[in-house]
Amino acid sequence: MVAAAGPWAPAVWRVCNLLMAAFFALAAFVQVVYMIPAGLTLLVGLNPPVTGNFVWKSISTIHILFCIVWALGLGSNILLHAKQSILHEEEGRELLGLVIIAAWMSLCHSSSKNPVAGRVPLTIAIVISLFPLISWAYIYINKEMRSSWPTHCKTVI
Repeated sequence: MVAAAGPWAPAVWRVCNLLMAAFFALAAFVQVVYMIPAGLTLLVGLNPPVTGNFVWKSISTIHILFCIVWALGLGSNILLHAKQSILHEEEGRELLGLVIIAAWMSLCHSSSKNPVAGRVPLTIAIVISLFPLISWAYIYINKEMRSSWPTHCKTVI
């Protein structure tokens, strides 16, 4: 039996979706692949039952599959050619972004019947929605990691 979420759960689910929509929108300035998740996630944040819509489900499924295939290609490339830690490699950060997209869109996709199915999915949503902020803070604070960035990345922040 799944533990029921409290009366605050729908609001938390919406806030998580709006945070992820903001993250995807900001990331879309760097990579176009984030534009679709930004739009889909914004729709979920504004109207959670939209995940039951055929068009929303179709677009999200196609994008999840696209991200998985792209992530597998990047992952094999990283395994063969990585010289440093995965976060030090640009392809590694791109791979992490694709995993975040696939995980978040899958979580939204599975929420079509009940947007807040229980505490576990809601906890996963909170962790995933805070992960980009925490990882950005870690990367920004870590001077060693910033020193290995290419020039075009150093001028962004």
